[in-house]
Parts: sequence; structure tokens; C-alpha cells
Amino acid sequence: MTVTRPSLRTPTPESTSAVSFADLLPRPLVAALAAEGVTTPFPIQSGTLPSSLAGRDILGRGRTGSGKTYAFLLPLVTSLSGGRRAPRQPRGLILAPTRELAGQIDAALQPLAAAMSLRSTTVFGGVSAGRQINALRQGVDIVVACPGRLEDLLGSGHVDLSKVEVTVLDEADHMADLGFLPSVRRLLDRTPSRGQRMLFSATLDRGVDVLVKRYLHDPFVHSVDSDRSPVAEMDHHVLHVDEAKRLSVIADLAAAPGRTVVFTRTKHGAKALARKLNAQGVSAVELHGNLSQNARTRNLAQFSGGSVGTLVATDVAARGIHVDDVALVIHADPPTEHKAYLHRSGRTARAGAAGTVVTIVLDHQTAEVRAMTRKARVTAVATRVDTHHPLLRTIAPGDRTFGPALRVAAPAAPQARQKGHQGRPAARRSRNSGSPRRGSGSRSGSASGSHSAASFSSVRRGR
Repeated sequence: MTVTRPSLRTPTPESTSAVSFADLLPRPLVAALAAEGVTTPFPIQSGTLPSSLAGRDILGRGRTGSGKTYAFLLPLVTSLSGGRRAPRQPRGLILAPTRELAGQIDAALQPLAAAMSLRSTTVFGGVSAGRQINALRQGVDIVVACPGRLEDLLGSGHVDLSKVEVTVLDEADHMADLGFLPSVRRLLDRTPSRGQRMLFSATLDRGVDVLVKRYLHDPFVHSVDSDRSPVAEMDHHVLHVDEAKRLSVIADLAAAPGRTVVFTRTKHGAKALARKLNAQGVSAVELHGNLSQNARTRNLAQFSGGSVGTLVATDVAARGIHVDDVALVIHADPPTEHKAYLHRSGRTARAGAAGTVVTIVLDHQTAEVRAMTRKARVTAVATRVDTHHPLLRTIAPGDRTFGPALRVAAPAAPQARQKGHQGRPAARRSRNSGSPRRGSGSRSGSASGSHSAASFSSVRRGR
């Protein structure tokens, strides 16, 4: 199927700055957005919608919280409205790198699709393929998928991509980082070559260039900010600790009011740290690839719902976390490279809110962290701390709340490994009120310790 697209003049900032949803979208979509509390377009939405709604390919870059999910969902749903669905032949395809991200994209899509009488389904590994196969057999308009499982279903004949009119790649740079590019290319090769394609990502690097050059035709390029632009609302701290004090410092920060995301380098590290935090009375759940999909969904729901205040996750899981009001991100293990640092840190300071990022550093990690922050163009104050240092109360204000030590049951064994939202703008929740609490008791620390400040870089940077 060939989809023709008209030539379109590239919109200028002046021509898009005053654009409203009512100017561009069908009334049912405008009403659906209003019901979700979304009434004013973000810059990446107003900047790309005139072109994407006209059928032009889009190359968009925006950091987390910039509104890029609605920037591709709105033209996708508008374009497909009024068409006929057929068994096994979706007309819209969204590819995402993680199961969590695919699920949250579909959650944002559901009210929009319902408003335009469209049907969607998710396709990813870690769960039985039966429900996905049944949905495809009954006919869906849009598939939100991770590359591995979709390739499996394509190979077994359960899905046919030859009728896809609009294809979206979200977090394309992360798919490149995870080694998904060969699978993504094979999937794109099965879609019509002249169908509309939209590629959105937090960063656009050389891995993404491969996809851009091969699959996008004269795309409209839009960036709401450069990949080096600062986020004034994000504060960065590097805390030097003795190895014996590492856990107690992390627990002290996580026991403060507000949501906290803690990152580790490995799945085993995430599991071990979550258990140690629970043993110290800090309610925490883990999120990593060794968990079954049901366990991952349950843990993320507990964190986003507020019943648990701390989420311990791996780098891969960072791209699937879209939770508002995360006030603190802790790098329990410093990331190996600056892109991972920026992606992890982007879980806070979303949609214009403020946030704080802390990197825990042991003495032997000092050189690599200094190099990493320099590449990320982040200015961070380096301080040697223990659990009684007053800086911890500045970073994470409020009374520390510890419950009784918790024993965490072993997670269910994961199923066989398969190949393989953006929401409304939200104001930052105060760390001192209205935030999820950890446990039922309080402990206050004294103020003591040594402090030494050092600037790792001359430019502040965040997401």
C-alpha cells in the first residue's frame, strides 16, 4: 500500500507558537485531551503537529517530560480515524524499547483511540503470546510493540505489516543502545516504504542516523532543546562515601518524604539493594529484566500509586519509567557513560518540575565519575558525607521515616525470555507534604561531618 504525502513548507517557530489543539485536531480528540487535563500543547507538540498531521515524516527530539508521546499519538490517531480494520493487519505501528514504555504509551493512547473509535493492543515478551495473537486475529488499528516479540509473531504469520500507514519509533536511541537496530530495520522493511514515519527520541546520535537516512523521507526536524541544554530545575550532587557507609547513606536519602528512584548497574544489584533497603525499614520495590512481567507491572504500580516510596531499577528499566513527582534520583552505582547518566537523571525534573540527582561514589570511582559528568556537561558539588552530614537534609528535606524491617519474598521465576506517555504536565510535589511515606516510625539524625566542594564542570546540565 502506498501512502502519498504532500509537500509542506517547514513551519517556523512564529507559525507554531500560538497553535492550539482546537486549531489542529478533531473535536473528539480535543475533548479527550481535556478530560485528561491536557489543554495546551507543549512546544514539541505545537512545533510538529502541523507537519505530522499533513503526513510528513518527523524527526523529533525532546527530553523526558517534553510532551513527545502526545506529539506522535495525536497525528497517528487522527490519520487512522475513519479507516477499516482487518484481522492481523494493523494500520499503525509504534515501536518502543521496553515493556514498561510500551504499556505506558498504550495507556496514553487508550482514551484518544476510544474517542476516534480505534482499537489498539500491546505486543511484547515476558507474557503469554496468546492474548496478543487473539487481539491481532480479531483486528486492531494500532500495535504498540517491542521489536523482539513482534518479530516472533511476524515470523509465525500472526501479524502482517504490509498495510501499516503510520510507523512511530519512540526512544530510538535507546533501541540502538540495546542492539535492537537489526530487528527494527527488519520490521521497517516489512512496512510500506512510502508510509508516514515518525521518530522521536531524547537524543539523536549516530545510531539513530542509520534509521533516519534509510527510512525517513525529507523529514521535518524539530528539537525543543539541544542535547546539551541545561535544566535549571535539576540539582546535581556527587557524594563520596566509605563503602561501609554506602547503604546507610542511600537509606537515609530514600527514607525522606517523596518518591525516589535508585539506579544500579546490574539486575542482581537492584534485587540486592531493594532487599537491603527493606531490611532497614525503607519500603522499596525492584524493577529489572529478571522479574516476570506480572512482577514488573505490580512493582511499578505500587511505586506510581504511592504505596511504596522507593523504586530500585537498572539502566534498561530507566526508559520505561514515566512517573510524575519523582523528587530524587540516586545513582547507587555510577553509570558507565554520560548518556546513561542523563537518561537515568531524567526520571526527575519532568515537565518543568524541579528535582535532585545524587551520585554515590566510592574512592576508586572518582576518576570515572569526573570524566562522565564532564562529558554530560553537568556541574555537581562533590562532598564527602556520612549518615550524619547536614547536606543529606538539604538534598532530601523532611523527617526520615523507617518502618519495621521487611522480609521480601523471592520473586516469581521469570518466563522464557523473548527477543527482544507521556501524560499531562504535572507540578512537582513538595518533599515535605502530600508524598508517599516509608513505614511508620521516625528517626532524626544529628548534623556533623566534613565538607569539601568541587566543581566537576562549568555548565549545568539536566533533562
